[in-house]
Amino acid sequence: MANHKSSIKRIRVNDKKRLLNRYQSKTARNAIKNLKALKDKNEAEKAFPEVVSKIDRLAKKNIIHANKAARIKSQLSKHIAAL
Repeated sequence: MANHKSSIKRIRVNDKKRLLNRYQSKTARNAIKNLKALKDKNEAEKAFPEVVSKIDRLAKKNIIHANKAARIKSQLSKHIAAL
């Protein structure tokens, strides 16, 4: 257990941030999975901006790396173009 007030607070804050990061990551992953499961091109094109927004938000907050975000967006756009 931590001995200093600041380290106790840091543990508390880190736990809150970890939970929020996990929630946002899981939400984005589910959105990506749902987009890949779509078979209709029009539906996929409508869902694409929302998914890209979630991915960009993760990259902006350093939850995922910027290059990973770019790679995922590229893969999704290729997937939609192939429908």
